[in-house]
Amino acid sequence: MALELKQSLKLAQKLVMTPQLRQAIKLLQLGRLELTDALQAEIEQNPMLEEIPLPLELPGHPDALSAEEVSGISDEAPVTDRVKGDDPASVAEVNWEDYANSFDADFSFAHETPPADAPSQFDFISATPGLASYLQWQLTHLELTEQDTELAHFIIGNLDEHGFFDADISDVCRHCQCTEEEAEGVLRLVQSLDPPGIGARDIRESLLLQLDRLDYYGLLPYLIVDQYMSLLEARNYIQLARETGVSLKKVNEAVAIVQELTPYPGNEFSNAQTHYVVPDVYVYKIDGEFVIQLNAEGLPQLRLSEEYQQLLKQKSALTSESRGFLRENKRNAEWFIKSIEQRQRTIYKVMESLLKFQRDFFEQGPGAMKPLILRDVAEDIGMHESTVSRVTSNKYVHTPQGIYELKYFFSTAVATADGDTVAAEAIKTRIRQLVHNENPEKPLSDNKISELLAEENISVARRTVAKYRDQLKILPVKHRRQARNT
Repeated sequence: MALELKQSLKLAQKLVMTPQLRQAIKLLQLGRLELTDALQAEIEQNPMLEEIPLPLELPGHPDALSAEEVSGISDEAPVTDRVKGDDPASVAEVNWEDYANSFDADFSFAHETPPADAPSQFDFISATPGLASYLQWQLTHLELTEQDTELAHFIIGNLDEHGFFDADISDVCRHCQCTEEEAEGVLRLVQSLDPPGIGARDIRESLLLQLDRLDYYGLLPYLIVDQYMSLLEARNYIQLARETGVSLKKVNEAVAIVQELTPYPGNEFSNAQTHYVVPDVYVYKIDGEFVIQLNAEGLPQLRLSEEYQQLLKQKSALTSESRGFLRENKRNAEWFIKSIEQRQRTIYKVMESLLKFQRDFFEQGPGAMKPLILRDVAEDIGMHESTVSRVTSNKYVHTPQGIYELKYFFSTAVATADGDTVAAEAIKTRIRQLVHNENPEKPLSDNKISELLAEENISVARRTVAKYRDQLKILPVKHRRQARNT
């Protein structure tokens, strides 16, 4: 068969992803914080976009100033003067000494007490001191040689986020050119610093350091952690009593002392910031009916710039290149605003559909969750499953039952003995309830939980119960057992 090149016509349909369509899809799957950053970035890049200013509210005035009042304020009468009073001299002068980066709290030129709302000098610190800074500060109060200081700084620099020493003594000797005895001595020095347990190499050593600091060295709590850590982790208190030769009551008292310790002493000095969940949509129950409200707080309201639109109308004011630039940015701005509005409408539709399918959940809680998949919601609102998946990712709703991710409402179906189906989340809720109400001395095994669920016409295998229990972060039965004092 000979190979040849030839031209041919072919009619086909295909979807072309334009930059605007890609942008709309990207906005759809962004979370709330990411969306806020995207809006601010677009405002900075596109001159045709601007943020609608919020109404101006003045202290002591219940109503905001009108546009005429704002425009009527001249340069000679600034807003601060109107707020403070008719006399411009009554406006307080800014004392820049209050904002000085001076940390000497015992010395001040001021003869009066600073106001309660005055800024603190510590407000200007850009970073929160962490564990390393706290330990190095303690070292400054010790009289150390140059070599010991170098060893201590190397050890502190090799502590992980839990405060554990994440290196070997050989590493210290090789880096600092010292003997093992010198490295061990400085390591014990670091372990004597605050917080107790710092510089340990594992949880066991951390607990021992803390017990030693509390004068429990050689006593039963120290003995249990030192020699019977595996029995302690398994909560086998009966065997602990046999091995130590004491009563079960004394073992429980010793374990209670150990449980008050901090396994990870460095966690309290973590610089990790807590990011709180801000709901994208609220669901309220008013007069027996559920009401859906989108959360627009904190999101900038966008509009097209009036100044640039007026400039476009003046044909002689711009060159052809500048006019084309503004027209292109105007089209992009209009598409961006429409994409944001479409995103909000889609979230509302999806939430409305979820409310219809999972109404029992909003009424009774997670135990009334019904099986639901993406296809059910997609067919209900007339959209593709991928669109529903993007909308429900990283989006949260505030309900009468608490704050949940929209993905939470989708749950697989588990068949019951009578032929019906129940949602997997409802089964997890029931497992949590059974474990919460169990006898601590005789906790429920996975097999027993499976049998109890079977009595409720829910057929779940033991392996499935174990999987759900792990997802709920519930310990196995041997770690939940508590022995009775005798």
